This record gives sequence, structure tokens and C-alpha cells, in this order.
Amino acid sequence: MGWIDATQQALEEFAATRAWEQYHSPRNLAESVSIEAAELLELFQWGREPDPEQLAEEIADVAIYLLRLCDIAGVDLADAVARKVESNGRKYPA
Repeated sequence: MGWIDATQQALEEFAATRAWEQYHSPRNLAESVSIEAAELLELFQWGREPDPEQLAEEIADVAIYLLRLCDIAGVDLADAVARKVESNGRKYPA
């Protein structure tokens, strides 16, 4: 089991023990990715240099919601990224 699968399993268990699955629809999770990405961007607002700990925390929040979304929606993140990198290589040749 790779880190993505292990993390998704841990997130699923975390949500299940708190009965949060009811809130984890693809739409709600996609909204949460966007909200957390905005919080990440806010760290850089007005040319600020973010605190490394805050930066790591916001990046983790984005990753957590994204991994949960992939799990719920049945998207293999590693495969999707590999296919997108390949597609970008054809679209933007060196």
C-alpha cells in the first residue's frame, strides 16, 4: 500500500469515527478544496512571506480534502496525475 492509499484509509477512518461521511459529498469536498486553497493563498497576500509552519498546515489542509475527494469520487490520484503530466507533455512540447 502506497502513501496515498494509506492516507486515504486513515482519512476515511477519521471521518467514520466522527460520523462525518454524511458531509463528504464530492461537491462539499470540492468546495472545501477551494476554501483551503484560498486560505493557502491568503498567506502570501500583500507580499507577505508565510510562516513555514502555517504554510505546511494550509498545504496539508488542501491535500487532505483533495485526497478525500479522490477517494469518494473513485479517482486514482497517482494515475490521474501521471496521465495529466503526459497530456501536458504533448500539449506543451519542449
